[in-house]
Amino acid sequence: MKSILKPLLTIAAMALGMTVAVTLPARALVELNVDKGNVEPLPIAITDFQGGDALGAEISGIVSADLKRSGLFAPIDKSAFIEKISNPDATPRFEDWKVINAQALVTGSVGKEADGRIRAQYRLWDTFAGQQMSGEQFFANDANTRRVAHIIADAIYERLTGEKGYFDTRVVFIDESGAKNARKKRLAIMDQDGANVRYLSNGKSIVLTPRFSPNRQEITYMSYESGQPRVYLLQIETGQRELVGNFPGMTFAPRFSPDGQKVIMSLLRDDGNSNIFAMDLRSRSTTRLTNSTAIDTSPSYSPDGSKVVFTSDRGGRAQIYVMGADGSGQTRISFGDGVYSTPVWSPRGDLIAFTKQTGGEFQIGVMRTDGSGERILSTGFQQEGPTWAPNGRVLMFFRDSNGGPKLVSVDLTGRNEQSIPTANFASDPAWSPLLE
Repeated sequence: MKSILKPLLTIAAMALGMTVAVTLPARALVELNVDKGNVEPLPIAITDFQGGDALGAEISGIVSADLKRSGLFAPIDKSAFIEKISNPDATPRFEDWKVINAQALVTGSVGKEADGRIRAQYRLWDTFAGQQMSGEQFFANDANTRRVAHIIADAIYERLTGEKGYFDTRVVFIDESGAKNARKKRLAIMDQDGANVRYLSNGKSIVLTPRFSPNRQEITYMSYESGQPRVYLLQIETGQRELVGNFPGMTFAPRFSPDGQKVIMSLLRDDGNSNIFAMDLRSRSTTRLTNSTAIDTSPSYSPDGSKVVFTSDRGGRAQIYVMGADGSGQTRISFGDGVYSTPVWSPRGDLIAFTKQTGGEFQIGVMRTDGSGERILSTGFQQEGPTWAPNGRVLMFFRDSNGGPKLVSVDLTGRNEQSIPTANFASDPAWSPLLE
């Protein structure tokens, strides 16, 4: 048995074998190749989990919503189901599922343990091969029902695509409420699907650019509570906060290094130039990485920490540059029309996401790390600030609509665009790594 331990949460997972003898194929017949340019959503049947009254339907509903939102799966309407699953441990009647073209089937159950914990288990079936593909059971307290559902969705996603899922994650963002000329901005965090919103600041001061640490329990952000922007570190679970440094001038766009030991940012000095600096969080020593008479800003580390992508207008207008983590080898990689900003390195290391403004439009796009292969995924009015899902397959950003910003996600095909529900206006999202 393996354990997944987090503060305030214990989830245990155990692989489920079958009560009947089956031989699992080395390679299942049903699978999705997410590297193809065009991926048809896979028809999948997700039955209500047995037991637990409404809890079973709630968990299976969250699993179904996660998979559908990815754009890779097409959950089949339950009214089309022929077989009514009463025993999720028994082998299904595969012919009944093939008739409705369910290429994969999910069954499961929910129950209460003697100690009060929830026990949830699922089985994933390949209906055309007539075999179980995977199965696990999880234990958690009542407060973590949604996490269990997200973890199950991640397991199914990974088994069918070969890629890590991204559903058991959180997003930190700026919650915006009130009149446009007196907008209250609060630091907030939520599940990736918009649920479980929690506020991390009181809204008395403007907060900007929250970013996750690789350790998942800490964020860096900017606050104007002292009258000028300062960079803070915040422990998400405890609320403990500390000032990173009291820098002269303006500070912009802080981000963590992949090992969590440094924060990289741009600082505006008295000479009016904005350059990029890295601070060691242990020694609090600061290293200057660029020294230009232009505006250098929006730095982001590559996942291995060896390089930094940033924007600079040293060539006349803002374009994307890449340099070594020590500031060496500064090289321009974007050469398209328009103005580029907010570059962010993919967690897979293969792409850089960016915002581009051209012809009065704002575009969210990606390019390879050498600047080739630029692709625009979304075009709209005043949209910016892409952030990557931890599997590098989906981006989230914010877009102005109906008087204020809202959160939107889009996959790398550019065809699966989804609105992320929030109670108020929302901007500047940052996606966490997978929780553990």
